[in-house]
Amino acid sequence: MKQMKAMKHMKKTSLGLFGKSIASHFWRRLGTLTNARRGQKAFPKAVFFFMCFISFTAFMFQDKWVWTPLETGVSATLRGVSAATASVVWASGSRNTLLRSIDAGATWQKLASPTEDALDFRDVDAIDGRTAYALSIGDGPLSRIYKTTDAGGTWTLQFTNRDPKGFLDAMAFWDAEHGVAVGDSIDGAFFILTTEDGGRTWSRVPPDRLPAALPNEGAFAASGTNVTVVGRDHVWFGTGAAARARVLRSNDRGRTWAIAETPLIAGASAGIYSVAFRDAMHGVIVGGDYAKETEAIDNVAVTQDGGRTWTLVKERGLAGFRSVVAFVPGSAASFVAVGPRGADLSTDDGRSWSAISGAGYHAFSFAPGGTTGWGVGGRGTAGRLVPTK
Repeated sequence: MKQMKAMKHMKKTSLGLFGKSIASHFWRRLGTLTNARRGQKAFPKAVFFFMCFISFTAFMFQDKWVWTPLETGVSATLRGVSAATASVVWASGSRNTLLRSIDAGATWQKLASPTEDALDFRDVDAIDGRTAYALSIGDGPLSRIYKTTDAGGTWTLQFTNRDPKGFLDAMAFWDAEHGVAVGDSIDGAFFILTTEDGGRTWSRVPPDRLPAALPNEGAFAASGTNVTVVGRDHVWFGTGAAARARVLRSNDRGRTWAIAETPLIAGASAGIYSVAFRDAMHGVIVGGDYAKETEAIDNVAVTQDGGRTWTLVKERGLAGFRSVVAFVPGSAASFVAVGPRGADLSTDDGRSWSAISGAGYHAFSFAPGGTTGWGVGGRGTAGRLVPTK
């Protein structure tokens, strides 16, 4: 241990001296150029050296994000993940798959299914280490919401969709009692549910309190993150599969809603797949066309006014289709976007992105208040993402 600490100290010391040496050389060079007889012609060179120094320093000292592959022990397609703490992580997927880890993903326990019916659990939302909600998708009664309060030992059925045209997609919770679930539109009306009693009752928001839906407008049940909440009352819901991709928003915990157009690509398999906000004003939407996973055409936009307007990111955007975006807890303005072919990082509220090397996943979740995240994907794959120097 002492040798390791000594090596770490030497590395920091040598790197610090190296940086100081470069800085000293830079400032000497800057002074030489500034005071040169060439005067105005020299200054652009000084600026050039300054920019090179800043870029080099940023490169040397920036955080590197690294994926560590994890073994889940299942082969199901996983599309739901939710970290309750830095140790306890929940995951969900096809073939009635519900998983829980208590050691940050090193090992996973497959939980007993709440039903013998064949369900596809596309979303799981952890309230704490022992309490979580699981949402299954499908036409009519296949769309359900279950809840456990004993770490997945037993599950209580809280909601079953009785409308044969209904199809749930995702859910989110402000706290243990208040939550929201969204589904595809039915006969031109958005389908949004809210609960104020921990899921014991789920009530549909009356269609007359909602904007009208476009033909076929709904949401993609790809990662459980096309709906997100912030604070005590704010919620946003991103749509797709229609002629335009839009964002619904509410600042009164889902009682009333407004809608905004976005510049994201739209179509039968395209639109908004995920929404994330760091506060009530600053947010990011990502998506694209899941039929074209390697393409990144008009698939990320940002807002600085709470979702009233959205600006397309045209340069230094994402490296491909992305099914989930998440705010890095505790950061000033960092977001991570993940898709089945890779991941990207932004440190400026989504205005520019850089690729994170490693595998891709369908869904992703950060631990509350921490910078460790977990991704889950096809064939039971999973990974843990951490920043390192």
